[in-house]
Amino acid sequence: MNVQTALLGDEALALGAIHAGLSAAYGYPGTPSTEIMEYLQAEAEKQAGAAKQAEAAVVPDFTARWCVNEKTALEAALGVSFAGRRALVTMKHVGLNVAADPFLNGALLDIRGGLVIAVADDPGMHSSQCEQDSRFYAAFAMVPCLEPRSQQEAYDMAREAFALSERFHVPVLIRLATRLSHARSSIKTEAPEDPNPPSKTDHKSGWMLLPAHARKNYAALIEKQKDLEAWSEGHAEKTGNVPRNPKRLRLPLSRPAWGGTTTKKTFPTSKPVTAARRPGST
Repeated sequence: MNVQTALLGDEALALGAIHAGLSAAYGYPGTPSTEIMEYLQAEAEKQAGAAKQAEAAVVPDFTARWCVNEKTALEAALGVSFAGRRALVTMKHVGLNVAADPFLNGALLDIRGGLVIAVADDPGMHSSQCEQDSRFYAAFAMVPCLEPRSQQEAYDMAREAFALSERFHVPVLIRLATRLSHARSSIKTEAPEDPNPPSKTDHKSGWMLLPAHARKNYAALIEKQKDLEAWSEGHAEKTGNVPRNPKRLRLPLSRPAWGGTTTKKTFPTSKPVTAARRPGST
């Protein structure tokens, strides 16, 4: 049943994750991402309170916890995904540096339960020491990056991201920005999905990164790029978000079909830079 409500961008993403059948969320606080976990924890407490009031031995549909850092948060979420259930990780842009090891290695795993990493960037450095752009990390890891333009898209993309992760067996990054995270707008919600039941993987080597397995997993990730690009281009055609200048240099899948004017991050081509020669050198 559709319901209309006013939410921050962070809250809309959190609600989208809940309605996607979220089982667990882990994160580390940092503006402008903090409100995602705060909303999740408040909703989990409501569920627990309702169960207690009804004197029912029912646990919340999902758990939401702060972790000691972003790395351990992502590692905990990988464990949930290994069990076939959907997990969300929250952090701000500089936190992705801390989580870089499991993030890049996680791209080589055979993701089973949907795994979504919500990263809130801070253009203008309102509460951060830099303007780091998390889309570069998505391009480097060769995983999809969704970039909502509105609170409604934040809700919709959260739901879509879990399905996308399970379809292609890769983590999916959602990139928010300060003004979207902390602005409030009306959104329309849809009926929630049921959480995935726990399940064991039948592809154990897909979760092993010893060199013999990692080389095969890396080749498989490269092979997925054409399918991911086809998915991205398909969304671009449906929404009208097509590249304005196809002659510009592209990095695959670092910008999604939703939420941007192009389906790929673009950079103007430039002349090669030559080093200056010191006086007297030959």
